[in-house]
Amino acid sequence: MIETDLAFAPVTELAQLVRERKVSPVELVRMYLERIDRWDDRLHAYVTVSREAAMQQAKEAEAAVTRGDRLGPLHGMPLAVKDQFLTEGIRTTNGTRTLAAFVPDEDATAVTRLRGAGAILLGKLNMPEGGLLGTRDWPYGQPRNPWNTDHDAGASSTGGGIATAAALCAAALGEDTGGSIRNPASYCGVVGIRPTWGRVSRHGIMPIVWSMDTAGPMTRTVADGALILRTIAGRDPKDLFTARLPVPDYVAALDGGVRGLRIGVIREFFESGFLDRETGDAVRAAAAVFGSLGARVEDVSLPMVLLGGAIFCAIADSATALQHRRELLTEPEQLDAGPRRRMLAASLLPVALYYKVEQARNLMRDQVRAALGRFDLLLCPSAPAPAARIDRAQVATWTAEDVIRFWQRGSHTSPFSLAAVTALSLPCGYTASGLPIGMQLVGRPFGEATVLRAAHTYEVNTDAHTRRPPLS
Repeated sequence: MIETDLAFAPVTELAQLVRERKVSPVELVRMYLERIDRWDDRLHAYVTVSREAAMQQAKEAEAAVTRGDRLGPLHGMPLAVKDQFLTEGIRTTNGTRTLAAFVPDEDATAVTRLRGAGAILLGKLNMPEGGLLGTRDWPYGQPRNPWNTDHDAGASSTGGGIATAAALCAAALGEDTGGSIRNPASYCGVVGIRPTWGRVSRHGIMPIVWSMDTAGPMTRTVADGALILRTIAGRDPKDLFTARLPVPDYVAALDGGVRGLRIGVIREFFESGFLDRETGDAVRAAAAVFGSLGARVEDVSLPMVLLGGAIFCAIADSATALQHRRELLTEPEQLDAGPRRRMLAASLLPVALYYKVEQARNLMRDQVRAALGRFDLLLCPSAPAPAARIDRAQVATWTAEDVIRFWQRGSHTSPFSLAAVTALSLPCGYTASGLPIGMQLVGRPFGEATVLRAAHTYEVNTDAHTRRPPLS
């Protein structure tokens, strides 16, 4: 196999090659480290690369293969983790300068489970400061979209989208509060899964909004996402809000097709006036594919979805302001101007208005879940437009129009975070200029198996996932 093909191969395939001793974990780690050395000075996917530790883990993994040990499902797989997750012995900055020297003494539960399945940690991935969109001065380098390096890569699991798309790792672990996995997955042309809140432990994830934060995989195929989700999901006594429900075998559930499924296409996103034409056409075409495969596809109205970005920002910015209260009061200059502006504005939000926002969140949840009572899945664009140019995405001064556009961008993902349901983004096409377009599938609470099955069915009947960024 040509090395480039190996680098872009699915985790499911790489793991099989390791088990069959056709490729070694040392070879894989060395290959990805060489790709990081070649491309990451330009892309800035990583905050920290754990070079020596990764090679040592790879040698131990190779020895286990040689001994004939029982191997985990991710044995020898070089993965990377968003810098919001605690990692024992590896610094965890949360995208901030103030934590540049912080080295945790424990792993987040999701990281522990990845390691327990045999994964090798290549390093920590770039993210906006504190997970808030609007960062302009990236402390660890300006992230760039591998499809066009003049363009934004999405947020806040920014490095995960870049590293997965550019094959700087086999797959990544991201975190999603209001769309932080799905947005960069859409912009970078990869699969991003937001499980139901409570399906994956939050222990060891630096919080943004405790009632919406969740971990999830970022992968090049749906099957890889299913494999990693199966690994990290499940009850954790360190997070009392993790569900006691059994974890299905998401990989086994991939087959079965979509015949008979009812899929509702959310009308408001197509009539908002904010939707890019190429995006709308690609997502409508994807919906038609489901129809051709036997699903029953029809439009559905969810009038509140376009308010999702505003509702989410009021909650998230207030929560983040509380978490960064000390810095805001004593050393605000240590915070990037963009997130600082958002947090200071949220600090002025009256309690009575915040109470109204929480009421609006409940109405959003009820509306989304009512629609999922009628339909097995909901379908919509993952973002209103493909990735913008960096100089347009990170403006210094916001006009009223900029604020509305920002809220609209978030409204494609945040309603489903507010509703605490399952959501997944996967590539469904490309613009004429070659930028990826993402489609979002939304399922019922703990309905990950159905969402993954539908996404996998679409993927194996189309070819959007097979394209690679034109790195040069």
